[in-house]
Amino acid sequence: MEKIFDNTQVAFSLKSDTELDRAYFLFKMIDSEPLVRIGTAVTNFAIKAHLPVEGLIRATVFDHFCGGVNEDDCLTVVDKMFTKGVSSVLDYSVEGKEEETQFDAALEMTLKTIEFTKERLAIPFAVFKPTGLGRFELYEKLGEKQTLSPAEQEEWNRVVARFDQVCSEAHKKDVALLIDGEESWMQDAADDLVTDMMRKYNKEKAIVFNTLQMYRWDRLDYLKKLHETAKNEGFFIGMKLVRGAYMEKENKRAEEKGYVSPICVSKEATDINYDAAVHYMLEHLETMSIFAGTHNELSSYKLMEMMAEKGIAKNDKRIWFGQLYGMSDNISYNLAENGYNVAKYLPFGPVKDVMPYLIRRAEENTSVAGQTSRELSMIKAERKRRKGKE
Repeated sequence: MEKIFDNTQVAFSLKSDTELDRAYFLFKMIDSEPLVRIGTAVTNFAIKAHLPVEGLIRATVFDHFCGGVNEDDCLTVVDKMFTKGVSSVLDYSVEGKEEETQFDAALEMTLKTIEFTKERLAIPFAVFKPTGLGRFELYEKLGEKQTLSPAEQEEWNRVVARFDQVCSEAHKKDVALLIDGEESWMQDAADDLVTDMMRKYNKEKAIVFNTLQMYRWDRLDYLKKLHETAKNEGFFIGMKLVRGAYMEKENKRAEEKGYVSPICVSKEATDINYDAAVHYMLEHLETMSIFAGTHNELSSYKLMEMMAEKGIAKNDKRIWFGQLYGMSDNISYNLAENGYNVAKYLPFGPVKDVMPYLIRRAEENTSVAGQTSRELSMIKAERKRRKGKE
């Protein structure tokens, strides 16, 4: 397969020299783990103490990894990326809310993004997190098969109603809907609920997409079982495949509570698991749609190869590649340049509310071996290329 991801001119075609310098500075910072820890602590403190840091955060980390503070704010970025064939997934990235009013607000925002998506070719998916619409502990309790109190049952009914409202709206407007994956100990309840939504709204094609985190060794079996269910009951499966973002948390909890970690024993095992799931879905493309969320070049090349071998068109509507905004531009833009469907997750929300998301991204970048240094080497190569032209 031709190596297309090394083309930095395509990768950074939308970045001005100033933006390229900012990216270099940011990844240099993220490259140093102690700095990430200090920066995180200082930022958290500054926000809690209401110090005037929003402007600084906005001009650096926020604008690099986020589309804006609200959906209209994102449109400049959305339109700009779409000139290069890269679509957007508007992701309202406000995390860790616990109140009913906040769940209702997240519901309204998700419905708003579906409405927004319907009218724009450049935004092919809407997205939400299960804990955006309901309390983490509630999912956890259900997943552990505990009996809910009458008040909790009522609360859960409201969560189900929110899910249904979002999925029904997506179905009505014909907008594909990605539902993110979270920690394993709340995921069972979310999986069951999403499967119910697939039963209901994926009768003609995949509208509702669940997420499989392939660093979990049990997910391929889960996919195969779900496939049996879907065949028997006659619905389509939509899946976003990712490696996963909570590894340290997962391993730590398993160790503390004395159960077998749900996480694969090694990075290699995770990679094998991820590619196997992609392969399985491509084998059953007549009833499945895949959103391959990956920053891994090798996995991306493998998917491209499998598509070529099977004679699947590069722009087949059932196959999307996805990366996060601000990362892996060398993958996203070169895929788009070569005719594949590709979408960037574009987080948005008020600066202080999106900080937990941004901090998680920085920590994740630090813990994923090679991610930051790869970003840095790409940026360096492009800076050098531009200087050579002067």
